[in-house]
Amino acid sequence: MAKTGVLAGLALVMGASVPALAQDATAPAQAATRADGSADRRVAGRVRVEEASIAELQALMESGAATSEALTAAYLERIAAMDRQGPTLRAVIALTPDALEQARLLDAERAAGRVRGPLHGVPVLLKDNIESRELPTTAGSLALKDNLTRRDAPVVARLREAGAVILGKTNLSEWANIRSTASMSGWSAIGGLVRNPYALDRTSCGSSSGSGAAVAASFAAGALGTETDGSVVCPAAMNGLVGLKPTIGLVSRTHIVPISHSQDTAGPMTRSVRDAAILLSAMIGSDPADEATLGADAHARDYAAGLDAGALSGMRIGVLRPQMPAELEAKYDAALEVLRAQGAVLVEVEQPELEGLDEAEFFVLQTELKSDLADYLASSPAPLPARTLAELIAFNAANAEAEMPYFAQEIFEMAEATGGVDDPGYAEARAKSLRLAGAEGIDAMLAEGDVRLLVSPTYGLPWLSDPVHGDQFSGPSASQLPAVAGTPHLTVPMGLVDGLPVGLSFMGPAYSEALLLDAGHGYEQAAEARVPPSYVPSVDAGPGLEGIAR
Repeated sequence: MAKTGVLAGLALVMGASVPALAQDATAPAQAATRADGSADRRVAGRVRVEEASIAELQALMESGAATSEALTAAYLERIAAMDRQGPTLRAVIALTPDALEQARLLDAERAAGRVRGPLHGVPVLLKDNIESRELPTTAGSLALKDNLTRRDAPVVARLREAGAVILGKTNLSEWANIRSTASMSGWSAIGGLVRNPYALDRTSCGSSSGSGAAVAASFAAGALGTETDGSVVCPAAMNGLVGLKPTIGLVSRTHIVPISHSQDTAGPMTRSVRDAAILLSAMIGSDPADEATLGADAHARDYAAGLDAGALSGMRIGVLRPQMPAELEAKYDAALEVLRAQGAVLVEVEQPELEGLDEAEFFVLQTELKSDLADYLASSPAPLPARTLAELIAFNAANAEAEMPYFAQEIFEMAEATGGVDDPGYAEARAKSLRLAGAEGIDAMLAEGDVRLLVSPTYGLPWLSDPVHGDQFSGPSASQLPAVAGTPHLTVPMGLVDGLPVGLSFMGPAYSEALLLDAGHGYEQAAEARVPPSYVPSVDAGPGLEGIAR
């Protein structure tokens, strides 16, 4: 395939979509000037959406101080001002062409007396490996630039039914960071490199990098990310957000570009625990096409309405102490004191060695990637240049200048060398990884301490984005055990260390989302640790990124 054709497609996906929508948005935003008690959310006749919660947005619409159309326009204008100019966050890949029309229809419903719930008229963003009917779903790859399926993923259909405005798609680590061992998180051939709003030369982590940066920058009230191992909680922690990886089987994965049916799930990313609970409540449901979710309806509830800020009183919590820098340990100790002050009973718990877990998990991911990705590509009605992993590898090699300027595709090649889920070692590796992460990991630690949940720093500090050496991980990581075991994992902002965000993780047994949200909410309300981003070029004298990200 000629490179000129591929690069021309890139312009179609990213090119003028943001400025065009921003021009359409101007008039409605200026016209929505009614204000009665919500003047703090209006500036020069416009709605101020920066740092606004879902409840605040609903209050504006309920009072008549703003419409969904005005809110949508305000978010579009903010994206136009900051995503490809200004701080140039590159958090958004594409905007939904009819976002304003969606909002107008929801305004008409409200005027007619129908309000669907707390998400009615609220704009949200989707990671660009989740299908929505209006836009291509690219996973950041030029191979999928024309992947316009005209389908909504069931999780997106549920958000629409709840009244959300689907604003657009966010950038991501290409192929959800499963292509190379030397990848640079947040970079994709279609979207370029996502920048961290707290320090523009730092990583936004991945693979839900754009969702993290976009929500931190108030490009939407919230966003969906997806996680296989860390891809919601890491960018949430490193962008000063709340992120929730739900129990596997709670949220449908149909029409989401996959890595692993054992570990993949979508999850909410927001600026508060309550907003995460609102999004989660709208996402849950059984899907006949996703066997793991057949019992999900039994867990559907209004998780936000059930939040209890006093739930920490008397709660036994297991404290993990991974190796970490002294500055992060001091922040963690302060967070533990907040939990203790709210009445939590803290019990030190030792994490077992769990030898062989890394290798077993990696083999499972490789084998499932080969099979699951082929199944997804075969299901797409769009004209694609590749329908198998082998064909994707060939596509990347033929378009290496655009697709592989910084790192290669060695994980793709390793996965292709497996037998997929028919590989004779697959079942054994899956059983081993599940046993180590679950029965001998999370379950054993909960039992050892007689505790209801576990806490740990989510990750270390955001590292410098480095196109030469790739991701330079440092500090702890809490994501692996709940990712492999399929259990829930919530991260909540713990404040800043050296000007950079860090997160506090809450982990529990399967379907303990309500417990984790209660604990996280109680901590959040007492700690008030989240600090909005400052968009500084750097927090130190690290190298700039000029010229490395298209």
